[in-house]
Amino acid sequence: MGIPALIAPGQRLLCGPGPSNIEPGVQAVMQQPVLGHMDPDLFPILDEITSMLAEAWGQTDGLTLALQATGTAGMEAGIESLTEPGDTAVVAVAGYFGARIVDICNRHGANVVEVTAPFGQPVSQSAIADAIEASGGAQIVAVVLAETSTGVRQPIDELGEIAHHHGALLLVDCVTALGGIPVDFTRHGIDYAFSCSQKCLGAPPGLAPAALSTRALERIDGRRAPAGFTFDFRLLEQYWHARPPTYHHTAPVLHLYAFHEALRQLHAEGPEQRYTRHADVGTHFQEGLRRRGFALLAEAAHQLPQLTAVCVPDGVDGKDVQVGLLRKHGIEVGGGLGPTFPAMWRVGLMGTNATRETADRVLSAFAAELDA
Repeated sequence: MGIPALIAPGQRLLCGPGPSNIEPGVQAVMQQPVLGHMDPDLFPILDEITSMLAEAWGQTDGLTLALQATGTAGMEAGIESLTEPGDTAVVAVAGYFGARIVDICNRHGANVVEVTAPFGQPVSQSAIADAIEASGGAQIVAVVLAETSTGVRQPIDELGEIAHHHGALLLVDCVTALGGIPVDFTRHGIDYAFSCSQKCLGAPPGLAPAALSTRALERIDGRRAPAGFTFDFRLLEQYWHARPPTYHHTAPVLHLYAFHEALRQLHAEGPEQRYTRHADVGTHFQEGLRRRGFALLAEAAHQLPQLTAVCVPDGVDGKDVQVGLLRKHGIEVGGGLGPTFPAMWRVGLMGTNATRETADRVLSAFAAELDA
């Protein structure tokens, strides 16, 4: 075998459920010189990342950092840290990622109580409260704030208070939420939240920002047996926050540069302005779809702005349309996640792609494919 040619991937407009296109300034900063992960010049970057993250979360107590991992690893890190075998987990399931929480809880030996809703609807907070009451003592309550598989926004304004009243901690999947809609960690009584770097924040995949409340840290400190080494948040705290730090792992320094720049851009724009931009573009895109006769899976009252699940019309091959969008227009959109889901396209307008211009380009490409 000879030496392979240099890779030359094609240009794509990434309007699926993630990743989104990387902000140009975020990509550029990855060309900066690499520092060692124990270099003192890196520590102020880590400090600024955690400070900006706490503000993005709406977090005023506890611990925040970024795992060298995927969003799913952030999910598993929280479940592993906050439950022990035999604990009870009440999990709201309104789509694929709620079901993934169930799967991971089962793998870690939890007794899982599922509270479900039909596709396109959130799980009612009253149903979750009833399940907590009936469980006789749940250790965690887990929900997906922005269900990527259906485009549904899950109400959580009462859940922290409900969970804490029963001695449970509230775990919230914010993978498609952080940077696109408010999270309000402290106000909503969240105890563990996790996200990813590659969606509304507009950075490369590879980091999973996580936030823990003081209650969550106390639960970790009181475990009967320690959690695994990789996701031991107390050990990670000694690298991210102690000065001088204690070595835990080799940090992905170029990814940290990129993540710092993505957060810096979020705060330069202003979090509220970022949320408003996503809301405006999402509304514009969804109104355009409805004018063209498309139905949306999510109920209007609970529709996410940054992720839209579009029902594939009868008689249309949704996969063929996806292929046409990719090959003819250079646009990636997602499909449904598995045979039990309705036929759909999942369109993300996140981060740098949350513009009306991008929304109109996607609408025009859909029209071209369906009229062909």
